[in-house]
Parts: sequence; C-alpha cells; structure tokens
Amino acid sequence: MEIQGYFDLRFEALRECFQELFEEGGQRGAAVCVMVGGETVVDLWAGSADNAGEQAWHSDTLVNLFSCTKTLTAVAAMQLVDEGKLQLDAPVARLWPEFGANGKQDVTLRQLLSHQAGLPAIRRPLPAEALYDWDTMTAALAAEQPWWTPGEGHGYAAITYGWLLGELIRRADGREPGEAIVARIAGPLDLDLHIGLDAAEDHRVAYLTRQKNNFGDAASQRLLTAMMGDPQSLTARAFSNPPSVMNSANKPEWRRMTQPAANGHGNARSLAGFYQGLLTGDLLDPMLLTEMAREHSVGEDRTLLTRTRFALGCWLDQPEVPNATFGMGPGAFGHPGAGGCIGFADPQRELAFGFVTNTLGPYVLMDPRAQRLARVASACLG
Repeated sequence: MEIQGYFDLRFEALRECFQELFEEGGQRGAAVCVMVGGETVVDLWAGSADNAGEQAWHSDTLVNLFSCTKTLTAVAAMQLVDEGKLQLDAPVARLWPEFGANGKQDVTLRQLLSHQAGLPAIRRPLPAEALYDWDTMTAALAAEQPWWTPGEGHGYAAITYGWLLGELIRRADGREPGEAIVARIAGPLDLDLHIGLDAAEDHRVAYLTRQKNNFGDAASQRLLTAMMGDPQSLTARAFSNPPSVMNSANKPEWRRMTQPAANGHGNARSLAGFYQGLLTGDLLDPMLLTEMAREHSVGEDRTLLTRTRFALGCWLDQPEVPNATFGMGPGAFGHPGAGGCIGFADPQRELAFGFVTNTLGPYVLMDPRAQRLARVASACLG
C-alpha cells in the first residue's frame, strides 16, 4: 500500500504506524493529520474510497464524520453565547417556547451540551422518513418528556443532540443550522467541512463499509445486547428511532440533510484544522474555550451503558477506561465519531489531531486504530 502525503521526519514512526493499518488487512481507506504549534507535521492518506477498490483515496476525499460533528455544533453555540444570543444557564424554552412542555421548562443549553437534559431518545415510534424532516424531529423533541430529571445524571444524545442544538442555533442565528455552523466554523479557517453536503461534492465522498469479524470490546457488546434485548429501552430508542438512523449513511438523502450531531462531512486535515483553530483562539474566546473544555458530566452513561466523561459538546480523557483515552495529555478534549473517525486537541502539547476512515469499527468509545496513531504521535513529540 502506497502512502501519500507529507510527514516531518520526526514523525516517521507515525507514518509507519499508519502504513501498518493497511498491511494488517481490513482497512480500505483512511487519512491522518497532525498539527503542532500551528505547523502541519503529518498529512497522510492511502487506500481506496469506494467499495470495489477501484477509486483511490485522494488528498481531498471526504468522509462522513458522524459524531465528530457534535463539537463543531457546540462551538457554533458557544460563539452565540459570546455574542449574547444564547445563554448557557437560561431555560431553552425562552427562545424555543414549545420546548418547555412535559417537564422541560427549566432545561438549559448547558444541560443539552453536556448530555444531562434527559433527551437522548424519543419514545413515540417515528417512521423512517421522519429522519429527514427537521420540523417533525424538532416537534417530537419539544413534546418529549425527559427520561430522567434534567441535571441528575447524563446519557449520550447520539442523534437527538443535532436537532436540539441545531434548532437553538437556527433561532438564535437566523440562518438554517447547517449553513450557520459551516459559516461560523469552516468559513473563517477555510476548512473543507460540510453539514448538508451539496450534490456536486458527492464524487469526493468515501463509501462506508464495516469491518468484518470484529465484534468490538465489552462496551460495544454490552450495548448491542441491550439494544436487542429491549427494543423499548432508552438505549434502543436512542439508536433506532427513527429506524433509519443506523443504515442511512451512504444514502444521498443523508448527505443532503442537516443533522448537526451526525452527518458532517470532512477529512482529517479539516478536523485537525478545526482543533488548531480552537487552540489559537481563532474560533472561540480562550475563556469560553476553558469553560467549554472543563468537566461537566462523568460516570455511568444511561445511553451507552459505560463510563463517559463530557465537557460541553466534547469528550474528555479517561485514561483508566479502555478505549476512552486520547493517549495524550490530561487536558485533551475532542470527539470520536461512530466507526473510527476522531478529532481532538491537546493544549499542553499545542497539538491538533484528525483521523478519518471509511472502514467502520464497532467500538462505542474510541477506535483502537486512532488511539494507536495518537500514542505514536505523542511518542514522536517526546
């Protein structure tokens, strides 16, 4: 497998580690980018972008970033906080009156961002096509009753996060949520990031497939057992209502829609550039970034059924939990995406990291491929 791109000689071990992913088999296409102190020290890609192995992965190949999208959305919301158009601790219902129904009158933006609002799933069964209807999904969430008392525990809002935060951004910003987020996050730094992908970009998008004969770790097996064992449970509803959530990522209608929790498209370079922009203060006031990146939720996650640790719109390091560490400094923050993509920053090392793949792994927390690359990057820095 020929590795394309650039690497600083200090990071030759990282290039070798990246190549090993392909030599070990099961990896079709991927890219990794590392920036340190604003300098790009690694920008590599390899493999195939299509399912047949006929289309090479290029420097500008795009991938569905899944939940890596959540931090882009959170930063847009924090910018609106900085502008006085949103407030972290004011009731959401002040801006979105319908949202105050069924015990949600005191739910705050801070609780939404840190997965404490009790809204990771919708109880009422929805048709598959509801996934693509913004008004249907936001109305369903406005009418939903929290699954627990908001602020008393947390549970990952895997996809509802996108409609909840997106509707607030839409009302506060005045633009449609995908347009607003991309203009605020990608525009200033000229990043190749999209939420609601234009059809003209489809030729650049890598086709997604799943790893074969990989059943993940204990956390992923526990989640699968829970989903299959009780279809009415919070966990099952979070990932299967609407029922099209889990099997739509290669469809044109998924790419076109706005889903600020799960259907951003980008590449490793754009993810690293986003986190570099956070570290340099180009996207967010440093004091607001400090608030965003501090611990807000920690402990047993009611959705994922494992220990998670959240700031506002991003994950925090858990070195003591398997598959839950960025492999960097204790202040690292970022977000994984389903299947293996990840973006994060380590402020102590002034490092920004992005990894994307079209070969999806089954892990609930962080993918071992990305963790392995991050650990090697850390070792290269010394």
